[in-house]
Amino acid sequence: MDLNFGKCCGSKKKESWRSVMLLAYQSLGVVYGDLSISPLYVFKSTFAEDIRHSETNEEIFGVLSFVFWTLTLVPLLKYVFIVLRADDNGEGGTFALYSLICRHVKVSLLPNRQVADEALSTYKLEHPPEKNHDSCVKRYLEKHKWLHTALLILVLLGTCMVIGDGLLTPAISVFSAVSGLEMNMSKEHHQYAVIPITCFILVCLFALQHFGTHRVGFVFAPIVLTWLLCISGIGLYNIIQWNPHVYKALSPKYMFMFLRKTRVSGWMSLGGILLCITGAEAMFADLGHFNYAAIQIAFTFLVYPALILAYMGQAAYLSQHHNSAHAIGFYISVPKCVHWPVLVIAILASVVGSQAIISGTFSIINQSQSLGCFPRVKVIHTSDKMHGQIYIPEINWMLMVLCIAVTIGFRDVKHLGNASGLAVMAVMLVTTCLMSLVIVLCWHKPPILALLFLLFFGSIELLYFSASLTKFREGAWLPILLSLFFMIIMFVWHYTTIKKYEFDLQNKVSLEWLLALGPSLGISRVPGIGLVFTDLTSGIPANFSRFVTNLPAFHRVLVFVCVKSVPVPFVPAAERYLVGRVGPVDHRSYRCIVRYGYRDVHQDVDSFETELVTKLGDFIRYDWHKRTTQEDNDTVRSNESSSESRLAVIGTVAYEIEENLQPESVSIGFTTVESMEDVIEMAAPPPTTTTVKRVRFAVEEEDRDEEDEEAEAELRSELRDLLAAQEAGTAFILGHSHVKAKQGSSVMKRLAVNFGYNFLRRNCRGPDVALKVPPVSLLEVGMVYVI
Repeated sequence: MDLNFGKCCGSKKKESWRSVMLLAYQSLGVVYGDLSISPLYVFKSTFAEDIRHSETNEEIFGVLSFVFWTLTLVPLLKYVFIVLRADDNGEGGTFALYSLICRHVKVSLLPNRQVADEALSTYKLEHPPEKNHDSCVKRYLEKHKWLHTALLILVLLGTCMVIGDGLLTPAISVFSAVSGLEMNMSKEHHQYAVIPITCFILVCLFALQHFGTHRVGFVFAPIVLTWLLCISGIGLYNIIQWNPHVYKALSPKYMFMFLRKTRVSGWMSLGGILLCITGAEAMFADLGHFNYAAIQIAFTFLVYPALILAYMGQAAYLSQHHNSAHAIGFYISVPKCVHWPVLVIAILASVVGSQAIISGTFSIINQSQSLGCFPRVKVIHTSDKMHGQIYIPEINWMLMVLCIAVTIGFRDVKHLGNASGLAVMAVMLVTTCLMSLVIVLCWHKPPILALLFLLFFGSIELLYFSASLTKFREGAWLPILLSLFFMIIMFVWHYTTIKKYEFDLQNKVSLEWLLALGPSLGISRVPGIGLVFTDLTSGIPANFSRFVTNLPAFHRVLVFVCVKSVPVPFVPAAERYLVGRVGPVDHRSYRCIVRYGYRDVHQDVDSFETELVTKLGDFIRYDWHKRTTQEDNDTVRSNESSSESRLAVIGTVAYEIEENLQPESVSIGFTTVESMEDVIEMAAPPPTTTTVKRVRFAVEEEDRDEEDEEAEAELRSELRDLLAAQEAGTAFILGHSHVKAKQGSSVMKRLAVNFGYNFLRRNCRGPDVALKVPPVSLLEVGMVYVI
């Protein structure tokens, strides 16, 4: 599927609608697989224990009324008409909302932030605030630093619950579909058949993940479409055949009648009813694959009516069958003549629904890793054409083992439903809270509207969430335990990463120290390119000074490389590289900042090295072109020979970001900070006036009559040095860190840093493996971080 397919408008209205309808059809297999299979287990889970189906039908009609209004208010009203509009450059999900908030309010905890990042085309605000518009909510959030941490914890909680949902959804979906065998087996045989068959299907499902969903994605949409037509047709048949007046149960009065009769047990049974909206979050999370119109059309005109007909048909059948030999469920309402075809389609649909949530789990873990909130894991991109299709082997096999263990351990829909329901409602509550902030901070609406949104939808979700908590001992403990486990991992990793950055910032050395290195101190320059990887965007990292101290030599061409993430979904290739000089021209030292969004594909080392050298060559040409064409000496810094020059964005068009900033930084006491006018580190930037100066230049320009011959010779000399260094080879200089808490730290901090972080660091992928650096080109510098 082409990423830009849904975003490009055709010249004709007919072609545009054709594109939207095709995207709506494709979204069935990716977005609605999980939501469409909920009729398999909603009634069965609701009537599992707390309430009983009586002759008066008040229970079954009350449950139908709850299902109808829940589907109408949450997926249709909240997500389709409100939340889907809060996209981040077309992307959706928890991290999309968080990055959207971070760009409007300075609450981000990401290190090495730069004002230059705000010049990215994908960073620009769709709803720029008015000059006089300064929300009290915005001021309050920016003033209190603890709220920044609380907001991050809220996002991490939603992320962990999505991971838990990725574990539970395949189990309950496949188990419920296979449970249809009970209609054709005795109870004894059924107990020994369903679990092995479910586990076999789950093993096959996870084993096929490395092929990527794009390999079999073409069959997903037809399966879900067939399933939706199947359940809506069966529902319509049951309505006509058994109870044509079941539509009356859609009235809200049946909800009150249900609660008046069942009281506490009815409230507790809401934990099963909420399963009707499992998968609704996928509409927002998978927004980047499609567009707003396609998802809206598919749900409003196909998925929503089909689900309502399916639930009405089940209720109509059950209203006339009170003494069935089998427990309440989906398959007892299926006519016997179509039982086996429906069973096969249900199993296929459950696999499709499970595939969607597994892929979503991979995606959100990759986003967490990009933003420094998850240990480094191996990410394999399974498709060059379909955006976001990735495979994470470690997570895949871990999910498979846990999923099979949960299936064998719980063995019934009731416990699986209790666990899945709590995870679903927790994610929706997090989305509601973040969305209320987006309404005020990003859309600049009155706070009363955000409060009404929070109270209305939050009260509905809290009602279901409280019902799920009552099932804590009956399965709901599992997502809480899983989320706590992943929360500890993510928070420990993020906290220690930030503290390591602060340590680097406070221990960096001055530029004068680097410039003083030379033959007089016994330091020699060897052929080749030295890529020094660091998280710093200015100054000389301490690991390089340690490297030179132990090995008194460094490469003829020295490049300080910072690979950083910015709070946008993707960074255009033409804006990815920020390049500048470190020191005078003859020192042959440069700084390169490589920026990635949280949905970007990181390059492998071969393509990265080649492109980096190409960008350095383009920067050298641009820099010499700028030097020879500038006639106004006031625009040239007098101290440029002994400091870092402005960073320039090197792409199809090269340009600089001129910023008038106060030299603020955490690293107080270093004189080199005063020359860093383009970097803000761990501090919020003051109001600035940013001027973008763009310069077009040709790589091979023959007419250089106005250029000085000496400058031309120096330019060619620098390019020859770069080419010779590339031919001599590239060395990757990375820090090999060991972190320990400083003396006097609390017991919790010592446990988290000395044991937790170091255990994760030793057992997860190191930076050299993540960058795919050849061992022969790797130079590691040992560093001890005391934080």
